[in-house]
Amino acid sequence: MENQDDKLVRHGGTPEKGILQWYHDLLPTNCVSWWFCPGCTGASYPKYAYKPKAEIGHSNLAVFYGSCSTDCLFCQNWHYRNLARKHKPTISAEQLASKAYEKTSCICFFGGDPSTQMPHALKTSQIALTEALNKNRILRICWETNGRMLPNYAEQAAEFSLKSGGNMKFDIKTWDENLNKVLCGTSNKATLENFQKIGKKYYNQRPELPLLTASTLLIPDYVDIKEVENIAKFIAEVNPQIPYTLLAFFPAYILNDLPTTNRKNANNCYDIARKYLDNVRIGNIHLLS
Repeated sequence: MENQDDKLVRHGGTPEKGILQWYHDLLPTNCVSWWFCPGCTGASYPKYAYKPKAEIGHSNLAVFYGSCSTDCLFCQNWHYRNLARKHKPTISAEQLASKAYEKTSCICFFGGDPSTQMPHALKTSQIALTEALNKNRILRICWETNGRMLPNYAEQAAEFSLKSGGNMKFDIKTWDENLNKVLCGTSNKATLENFQKIGKKYYNQRPELPLLTASTLLIPDYVDIKEVENIAKFIAEVNPQIPYTLLAFFPAYILNDLPTTNRKNANNCYDIARKYLDNVRIGNIHLLS
């Protein structure tokens, strides 16, 4: 969106025009949810996976949106701003859906963040999934998001993932709202509300394959064991089976002068999360110091 003569003008995010980059990522990939993903592990084969193990020979259609609804000081994908500034490259939902060829077994919307261009992402999902089902093909619809989309968009996204064997990964950056405002420039209320709503309404409809998951970046001196404990408690109140990934921090963007996550601190956060949740994992362990 841009202010032109006191009017908001939309430059993308409609079904006709999404600001993004796309590419085919061979499976198995380094998705945060890989440890229970059908494409990486064969989970729920043969209903949602082509193979009982990793889907070698298949690919993920990775959709990197060039916009975001937060301004995180630690952004790992800050270069999305280059797309947002130029308002390009662009592609329609119909054109993007056509990139899901016969060996594409999943689509993952990330960025930036898909929450800012949901009409485009949802239309792409509808077209691509309808085409796949007509040809009796598996095509999982997945999301990596800050969860700050309108509630009705969040539900539509969840329904596409539920139907297709996909997953919604919410990046729950903090528990404390003031800390979220400091680190991300905005409140975390929408994220928590959408997560809770989707978890309560949809998670038990497909308990054999997690529909919803969460991750938290362990930022030294900011996101500590107390933050993780409160997030874990919150997730457990929704459903203690929901997978939770603790991610090691790597200095980037504005917070480029911080160290990587300390291994002892990561293990302590893991232990406290396990008090409340059944499925917890530390990701990016090669970054731990």
